[in-house]
Amino acid sequence: MQTRDISKSEAIKLAQQEESHFLDRKARSVSGVQLEKLAVAFSNSDGGEVLIGIKDDSDESDPAKRWEGFEKIEDCNGLLQCLFNLTPSLDVRYEVIRCLDFSGFILRVIVEKSGEVARTSANDVYQRQGAQSLKIKDPDKISALGFAKGASSYEDTLVDIVPPDVVVDAPELGEFLAGYAPKTDPLDFCVNRNLLEHNTWRPRVAGLLLFHPSPSTVLPKKCSVRIARYETREDDPERDHLANTKTLEGPLYSVIQESVTAITTIMSSVKLWAKDGLKTVKYPPEAIWETVVNAIIHRDYSISDDVQILIFDNRIEIRSPGRLPGYVRVDNILEARYSRNPKIVGTLSRYSDPPNKDLGEGLNTTFQKMKEFGLQRPIVAEDGNYVSVTLPHKPLATPSEAVLGFLEINEQIMNRQARDLTGIKSENAVKQEFYKLRDAGLIERVPELRGTKSAWRLTDKGKAHIRGGSHSK
Repeated sequence: MQTRDISKSEAIKLAQQEESHFLDRKARSVSGVQLEKLAVAFSNSDGGEVLIGIKDDSDESDPAKRWEGFEKIEDCNGLLQCLFNLTPSLDVRYEVIRCLDFSGFILRVIVEKSGEVARTSANDVYQRQGAQSLKIKDPDKISALGFAKGASSYEDTLVDIVPPDVVVDAPELGEFLAGYAPKTDPLDFCVNRNLLEHNTWRPRVAGLLLFHPSPSTVLPKKCSVRIARYETREDDPERDHLANTKTLEGPLYSVIQESVTAITTIMSSVKLWAKDGLKTVKYPPEAIWETVVNAIIHRDYSISDDVQILIFDNRIEIRSPGRLPGYVRVDNILEARYSRNPKIVGTLSRYSDPPNKDLGEGLNTTFQKMKEFGLQRPIVAEDGNYVSVTLPHKPLATPSEAVLGFLEINEQIMNRQARDLTGIKSENAVKQEFYKLRDAGLIERVPELRGTKSAWRLTDKGKAHIRGGSHSK
């Protein structure tokens, strides 16, 4: 059984790691039944690892005192036997870790995502959700899990033309491992995480996407991010509306950060009328971040196309290649849990500052933050061979509320200003909103302004209506 020695600082860092969707810590007293439950949950989700011999935070607050390993390596055999006896079998690897500053040996068990539904010896099915292993009792959900597992992932594809040292010696991998615990040799990490094939060390697509400085130069598929700025609100923009484009490529961690930065920079030049004047268009940063991360890590990399981010005056559209996977549909996307690329997802989650920290909450966070920001719900759709998520810059307030809110602090309002405020693209549709408020006696046309400069203002009844506070919900 392989044994690895680590330093005291590495041991403490291991003991400090937070339990997550991909990691659990257990005391050496963990039973075989408990370990089965954990391993099955990881196998039915995105894979993960268990550190056995490190106490839970609730049992010991001091990380330096959490290490309580097995006295002899042979003491681990019973736990491993429980895992190897499961049917269907799990894809499990393990190692023994020792720190001379602490007593005993730690057993580290790494579980890969399985190709079929894993079960405990008691025939129970578990899935990992956050830092919990949850039992699935509903037969329909178990059937759905089995259906989802029938899909293979392009991230596992071997790339014969690329030597392994391109991944092993990649600067991005070095930076990643600098914050990884315990300290790990690059080759060992890639083999243990199955980013290189065990026998031949041929790199998989996942390893190249994660760490190669320019993946599109060695992969047969397009895999970059393309950002386009259209100076229009039209649903079908014309070529004249295209202001500029930008293509980003590199290791996925860097591409995610660069994509969000580019969106923020572009949006800083887009201005729309707001209640208190002409303002830079703003979206909740978390909504942009989570939507971009979701599009990049869950896309289908077997499709030769880029993730497309289209920035309009009144919306951001993010298009991810590939249809929704497995049992995920537009109507259950906020509840369903499925990872098309578990190796990519799992590795990114192990960065010291992971882009997918709240795994499984990406689009849920997007929806919640848009609501808190006072903007309408994102629009999720399957469009051909793509999944698109549109973030509309359209207020939750009704058009009437938006117009009256503007007139609360401004003397008059023009059609263009109302279109910016309400998100309505049609000039005639905005006129109809004005006419509704006019017929209710709340606004009137400014008599001296006509034609393209025509504007509306509050009547005395409208002012009284606003003072009463009944213009807003």
